[in-house]
Amino acid sequence: MSAEASPPLQPTDLSKQDAAPIVGKKSMDAIMSLCKRRGFIYQASEIYGGINGFWDYGPLGTLMKRNLREAWWQDMIMHPAWGRKGPNGEAVRCVPVETCIIQHPKVWEASGHIGGFNDPMVDDKETKQRFRADHLQGLFIDIGKGVKVTSNGFTVPLRTVVASTAGEAVAQLMEQPKLIKPLELTTATPSESPNVMDVTVRDSSGTTHFGRVFAIPVDALQSNPLEIPSPFTGKAGHLTEPKQFNLMFFSYTGAVFNEDAKVYLRPETAQGIFVQFKNVVDTTRVKMPFGIGNTGRSFRNEVTPRNFTFRSREFEQAELEFFCHPDESQAWYAFWREFRMDWWRSIGLASDNLILREHDKDELSHYSTGTCDVEYRFPFTAPGYGELEGVAHRGNFDLAQHQKHSGIKLDYFDQERGELLPNGSKKGERYLPHCIEPAAGLDRGVLALICEAYTVDAARPSPEFMKFHPRIAPIKAAVFPLVNKDGMPEKAEALHGELSRKFGRQGLIENDAKQSIGKRYARMDEAGCPYCFTIDGQTATDQTVTVRDRDTGTQERMAIDKVAAFIGEKLGE
Repeated sequence: MSAEASPPLQPTDLSKQDAAPIVGKKSMDAIMSLCKRRGFIYQASEIYGGINGFWDYGPLGTLMKRNLREAWWQDMIMHPAWGRKGPNGEAVRCVPVETCIIQHPKVWEASGHIGGFNDPMVDDKETKQRFRADHLQGLFIDIGKGVKVTSNGFTVPLRTVVASTAGEAVAQLMEQPKLIKPLELTTATPSESPNVMDVTVRDSSGTTHFGRVFAIPVDALQSNPLEIPSPFTGKAGHLTEPKQFNLMFFSYTGAVFNEDAKVYLRPETAQGIFVQFKNVVDTTRVKMPFGIGNTGRSFRNEVTPRNFTFRSREFEQAELEFFCHPDESQAWYAFWREFRMDWWRSIGLASDNLILREHDKDELSHYSTGTCDVEYRFPFTAPGYGELEGVAHRGNFDLAQHQKHSGIKLDYFDQERGELLPNGSKKGERYLPHCIEPAAGLDRGVLALICEAYTVDAARPSPEFMKFHPRIAPIKAAVFPLVNKDGMPEKAEALHGELSRKFGRQGLIENDAKQSIGKRYARMDEAGCPYCFTIDGQTATDQTVTVRDRDTGTQERMAIDKVAAFIGEKLGE
């Protein structure tokens, strides 16, 4: 990387009036601890020491993830886009499919995954650790004569860390100040350049220096591997040149293990939709424009899985491929961009932690005319953001590739297009549809909702609680007898049974009579239960119960026969 190609390091370019001071934020360690303690997420195979990049969901996490998946199905497939009219003035139409994890190997040849689904990999020769070359972030500091520039013009970073974004790298440097000791990182703010963070550091004399954090270009690693400090030891001279590493997991079908029997675990659910496009058109009454949705497990052999469930080797996706006429594709791209942001806000990500970032031209796939990411500010990426969902204009690339490799025509005959005939009907038009793809990660969605919901209030008896949206909360309501006598347990059991029959398909309805009422409230707060109903001595007199709001802690009386309607309203029924 030449000096001219590097983002500038001069103080005049980096000094900003609105630089963000580094302040306290949510603790990822505390969030992970609560997830384990309350049964949201466990390390896979934990009793055997765990396996890197794989996570299991406990009872509450399983319910929460199911609620998220169901919300996606309802709002993208069963009642797509909440009944909004599309750019064509008609209601959006979508249908579901469920496709296999293992597909014919030629599917992945056509899609480009076998030949091009690679990440550049670098090894540290001293520690034997491995990382993705394009995830090596460098801290470049303007310290005058202390800046080292190689003979080919590459500015050597002071320190490197492995992170997928500059924001995530800054978060690591904030959480591990010893990495740049004796310097102290004091401010960080997103740069005007994409995927770059402007920072200031203070040395031991109190002098402020300006700098930037950004990914080291892979070609710089190829030309200067021995000049760049290792992210594991901080020492230069031990990194190898990048080598390509395919992310596909493979296996074999049948009894003979040879190349003819080799198959792959899918790295995405989307290709199953494309190869079934013709069958869906031929066997249903769909017409352009329409979407096909698919959810399920995908697998990528990530070189460096990290950040809890954010970057895993086994994960679940929820993808929609929306097919339309080429002339309408840009309008539909804009439509799905807007709706997907609205959807994430509607289920609990309503803060300024959520942004929509349009990709620059140099980030786009060769076949894409537009891609944007819904990004969330996770604790491990703050002050930057991490990808939650991508919305991509894929053109007709996928259908064209599968048509070419399979020899099966995948074009669509649109009877509602073409020139007008003398009899008043239209001639029709045959074309290969363009595709808009909103592709969400359900595991990342669960993680974002957990991070957003995690709240600490030292004034409460139990300082940690989860502010889940009622639609996502794994426990929808709890029913408590104040004491375990005087007919209160029987009334609680009856109310619990009524609520379970009506709302049990959406989550748990708890019935708990153990310990003090305060401790029971605290347990439900940590689990994210939005409402608790308490049967007390007054219930037998006037048939009312106390309803407690999780977020405010306030309580009010409510008629016991109004409880079901109250919950139904909160759940949107």
